[in-house]
Amino acid sequence: MVKKTVFVVAAILLGAFVIGAVDGAHPFGDPGAAPMDDYFLANALNDISAENIVTAIVFDYRGFDTIGEAAVLFTALTAVATLLREGRRKP
Repeated sequence: MVKKTVFVVAAILLGAFVIGAVDGAHPFGDPGAAPMDDYFLANALNDISAENIVTAIVFDYRGFDTIGEAAVLFTALTAVATLLREGRRKP
């Protein structure tokens, strides 16, 4: 009975969190959703001398984040390659 009650309370809390997160999210494509967009568009050429805004954001403004993502992908690739390689054992 206690486990069922804890499960129900946890499910209600999780549901409330998800509903709150979805309710607080900005609509997709809303131009006023992210104030940083205006900053990037106005200052990318002066700050970084990059004409391509996407490249400026990914490699310059969010450089450390991109390095972290690359490290995670490299680690995952190495782990999968290690697990799937064939061992060369002599009979």
